[in-house]
Amino acid sequence: MRYVQGGGLTDAGRAARERIRLQAVERFEGGQKNREIAAALRVSERSVERWRRQWRERGKAGVLSKGSPGRPRLGDTQIARLERELERGPLIHGWVDQRWTLARIKTLIGRLFHVSYTVEGTWLLLKRHGWSWQQPARRAIERDDTSVNVWKKETWPRVRASRRSGGHGSSLRTRPGSR
Repeated sequence: MRYVQGGGLTDAGRAARERIRLQAVERFEGGQKNREIAAALRVSERSVERWRRQWRERGKAGVLSKGSPGRPRLGDTQIARLERELERGPLIHGWVDQRWTLARIKTLIGRLFHVSYTVEGTWLLLKRHGWSWQQPARRAIERDDTSVNVWKKETWPRVRASRRSGGHGSSLRTRPGSR
């Protein structure tokens, strides 16, 4: 099974793979051929070739694990700073309106902390720290809230009450007398 950049492996899994690479290094130093090493360690020859090249170029450090390739994380102080910057608003950071979009927050994180997130990763970060999606209320500037409340209390009950009276209906598509 192949994992891109070690993704999907636990720390124990990465350590096990690193042990196999270090065993290969011992065999390189012993002068064994790639085919023999691949058969003994039950890996592909191509992997052994790649490890040998890394070993020749950088020594033993070339085959050591580089750690988890997981997403970069912001620390608590960075999260607190991000929250303060978000509260200041998008205008301060150079956008023309007051909407924080995920793309804008992603850009802000990159500018402030030199850390790259995807838009989806930005959403997960925000969600993980208790922030939620907000939709601005779209209301006309000319709206008069007192008039709206009066209409809801006085006019709407009259309009709503003028429904058809509750007489007997027919389940037929046409009225019986219209045939």
